Amino acid sequence: MWNRTYHGVTGLVKIDENGDREIDFALWDMTDAESGVFQVVLVYNGTREQMLSLPGVKVQWPGGSTPLDVPLCGFKNDNPTCLAQTVTMHQMIVVVICFIFVIIITVAIFIYRKLKLESELSAQLWRVNWEDLQMSNLEKMLHRACSKLTLSMRGSNYGSLLTMEGNFQIFAKTGYYKGNITAIKYVNKKRIELTRKVLFELKHMRDVQNEHLTRFIGACIDAPNICIITEYCPRGSLQDIMENESITLDWMFRYSLINDIVKGMAFLHNSVIVSHGSLKSSNCVVDSRFVLKITDYGLASFRGEADSEDAHTFYARKLWTAPELLRAECPPPSGTQKGDVYSFGIILQEVALRKGVFYQEGEPLSPKEIIDRVALGEWPYLRPAVSPQSHSEELGLLMQRCWAEDLGERPDFSHVKILLHKQNGGSSSNILDNLLSRMEQYANNLEELVEDRTQAYLEEKRKAEALLYQILPHSVAEQLKRGETVQAEAFDSVTIYFSDIVGFTAISAESTPMQVVTLLNDLYTCFDAIIDNFDVYKVETIGDAYMVVSGLPVRNGKLHGREVARMSLALLRAVRSFKIRHRPSNSSVCAAGSTAAQCVQG
Repeated sequence: MWNRTYHGVTGLVKIDENGDREIDFALWDMTDAESGVFQVVLVYNGTREQMLSLPGVKVQWPGGSTPLDVPLCGFKNDNPTCLAQTVTMHQMIVVVICFIFVIIITVAIFIYRKLKLESELSAQLWRVNWEDLQMSNLEKMLHRACSKLTLSMRGSNYGSLLTMEGNFQIFAKTGYYKGNITAIKYVNKKRIELTRKVLFELKHMRDVQNEHLTRFIGACIDAPNICIITEYCPRGSLQDIMENESITLDWMFRYSLINDIVKGMAFLHNSVIVSHGSLKSSNCVVDSRFVLKITDYGLASFRGEADSEDAHTFYARKLWTAPELLRAECPPPSGTQKGDVYSFGIILQEVALRKGVFYQEGEPLSPKEIIDRVALGEWPYLRPAVSPQSHSEELGLLMQRCWAEDLGERPDFSHVKILLHKQNGGSSSNILDNLLSRMEQYANNLEELVEDRTQAYLEEKRKAEALLYQILPHSVAEQLKRGETVQAEAFDSVTIYFSDIVGFTAISAESTPMQVVTLLNDLYTCFDAIIDNFDVYKVETIGDAYMVVSGLPVRNGKLHGREVARMSLALLRAVRSFKIRHRPSNSSVCAAGSTAAQCVQG
């Protein structure tokens, strides 16, 4: 029966080589979903092993495509590839738990930060009690504080911009807090209400820290002593330095100060403070390391108008203010970033020319006239003078861009930083780095200079010692050099010699004073050269009297008499041949005598 085909009752029958019958199949499909009628759409002929489709009938496969011969995961879902992609129930549970855990952690962190923020706000770490502030002595601070808000504008052609008194200066108020000297700025307000906005401002001031911003220490809100306490910079403000004509500022120093302003403002604009609003040269202070720091930023709620401020001072304080802020009816207390760039341009001109703020050539204008014309904004716009002779052309162009009337033309501080770096030739903008570079150059010649000065000192010391040895005995001079006290000393036996010139009074009467001095100088020079050959010591000369002793200060036993006798004979021989310059025909006669006795030196 195997491999045979025959006709049976049901039709053609085929038996394959395994003894299995190859039967025919028909595929029925519900062609009409509304009536639910099935009809044959495909026929499989087992004898011929062919799939026959009926004309005019289309199979409606689930999913729109013919099913695979073998499912992707196999008939028993035992395909390894499919098992790797199958998510089990346990895995789904783990994923859900992890997702919930992440949500819980996120919510917990949010709640923790919220509670921490509220804790910081309520802790008031910024608060300073008035009793904890110790005011500095005004007179002492006038001599040593150095940091002063100079209100006179020497060099400007319209006098003082901030006061009417001319060369009047006000020193910054300082005090001691926890043993450290601080700068104190009093606030012209009767009271400060601690709203949530004010608390956030104070917190932001504590959080914002940069080497080019003065550190905020705290604030005192105890009426009437409402004040802000900040870091104290002893070198004074930039305005002080610019007005001090005794300070020589080369462009290395100026670029260093300018770059410090740019770095501080760039950081401030990228912080929560956003903008300064009162940038001016008096708000740029220099610390002990010559690092410029920006002060008086933030805390818009603490700002208030000064008491009894006259019109001149009022307008002078606005010389750094941008024109769009001058025209605004209610300008923002913290200013704007573009307004800070304008103020920086005014400071640039102030540093470059050193002739005061808003210096202009020609007829001087009062601060009110300047403010009115700047706020008017009519062409040609009133701006400070630019002098190519005092600064580079690139720096002048940067000034003009910073104080441009169109806000879009003003660069931000990050771009200003790049421009200044190019103008400075890419060198370091830090003044300490530049100073160290100069010190390295000076060190090459310093050793030679020190050696020369040391030799000069030693030479002067030798001359001073030689003069001392001529005036005093050698032993006494040595004691004085060592800082010792010269004690009186007794000598049992010494020989003292006295001599004078016979007829010296008559010779002096017939000679001029200069001739008498020349005579004595020649004679005693001759005597001094002779006594150096003997163990004697010249005590003094009074007029024509000459006193010598032997046996002190160095004892020589019994030889003092012999030394004086030999010296006397040598002096007498010298006198016989001595000639008086202005009376060469006259010979001089010396009368001498000596005695031996006890003596006390002291």
